[in-house]
Amino acid sequence: MADDPLDSSPSASAAAAAAGGVCSAPAPALRPRREPFEYGLLPIPKLVFPEGTLTQTLSQLKERLAPGGPRVGAAALADALQIPAEQAALALGTLAAVLPAEDPELGEDGAGNADLRDLLLFIYIQSYKRLVPRAHKDSPAVADVWPSTSAFDGYLSALSPIQFVRSNSRRFMPSQADEESHQLSYLQKHMANILTLLADSVDGEGDDSMVLTMETFEHLGFLLHLSEGTPLSQAATFFANSDPDMPAAPVPAALVHDWILQHIASALDFMAEKSAAKENSNNAFDPDVTMSDAVTNTRIHSSSPTGTSAPNYPGYYRNASFVEGCSKTSVVKQASDLKGHSIKVLNCHDSVIYILAPLKYATVYGCSDTTIILGAIGKVVKVEHCERVQIIAASKRICIANCRECIFYLGVNHQPLIVGDNHKLQVSFALPSVPFSTSSDVYQYMVIRNVSILILL
Repeated sequence: MADDPLDSSPSASAAAAAAGGVCSAPAPALRPRREPFEYGLLPIPKLVFPEGTLTQTLSQLKERLAPGGPRVGAAALADALQIPAEQAALALGTLAAVLPAEDPELGEDGAGNADLRDLLLFIYIQSYKRLVPRAHKDSPAVADVWPSTSAFDGYLSALSPIQFVRSNSRRFMPSQADEESHQLSYLQKHMANILTLLADSVDGEGDDSMVLTMETFEHLGFLLHLSEGTPLSQAATFFANSDPDMPAAPVPAALVHDWILQHIASALDFMAEKSAAKENSNNAFDPDVTMSDAVTNTRIHSSSPTGTSAPNYPGYYRNASFVEGCSKTSVVKQASDLKGHSIKVLNCHDSVIYILAPLKYATVYGCSDTTIILGAIGKVVKVEHCERVQIIAASKRICIANCRECIFYLGVNHQPLIVGDNHKLQVSFALPSVPFSTSSDVYQYMVIRNVSILILL
């Protein structure tokens, strides 16, 4: 599914126009693709390399895999990284789930061969560290108000939904904009190394000896995309309007690096301006907000910029719908109510949530004592930091992390991936062909306690 069209940011257009001839026409804003960062990170230590040796290690991996051709299968990856075949298959399956478009040679399930460039990018970002909430300035006082002691010591579980609205808690939590800014900053820091990894070496000296073809440049779409859905190569003047029958000549990697950094910098500046404007706005959360107002204003957000509590600028809540802060209520969302291809159910308590729509991705985070029914999720469901939650879901893949006393009724195509510190889970699922096993090599990095599993064949 292509990204929904969005308005380009003024600062991005201005920066592009002033880019020293690199891009003289106004251009849509450059954004990070959330999917690889949110659904593509795996708890496999041998896929995570120290930052100081990351580029060198992946360059060596590229040299080992390149003689086999531009495509890499699970067996070759397992041999090159010295990892079990199950882990290599899991890596390719996860890669297939977070690609911007289906790769026919890799397949929807990752059973085929991956493009080496996509694989290198996928392994590179395994070193990404997610943004975590800052501690609340008065956590003990807040915890005294919430009637039950949570099994989690984290800040999120200490707040009831209404306290979450009334307090200044949002400034302590990473919002969608915070996460995108963090992802852009990561790409800004590592882009030179990423381009070096993808570039081809030609005769010459200095920066001109490393070049990128238009095809390789498009593979950066795994990590970045333009807010209007325009292909990257059509927005960059060095590749724009190229004749399909006569491919554009490769360009120096340094030129590509400058173009990307200019657009990332303008996007970060724009996000910072909007964040500052939001903090200084008089439309901040009303400390005397009623429960009905809280449910109306904070429970449900969509990708539409008309929401009462969502900033009206590109990239925020983009291509995602949100169900947030529900308490003691029921919510039914059908296809006509949702925009984009993903849903996030956040910080809901003692509620029943129905998501009855086909989507690609779904996240359930920070919920307790809630039943959540998810319709057909074509790619991945991720459940994190939930307590006493029942999940009924049909999905291709599911990842469960740091949950307690939860019950899962699943129809899945692949083994559930259970990671982190989990306690007293009950999992009942239909799995077409592969039996679930907590003792396989794929799961050797998990901490699972008191997990009851019922396999429905």
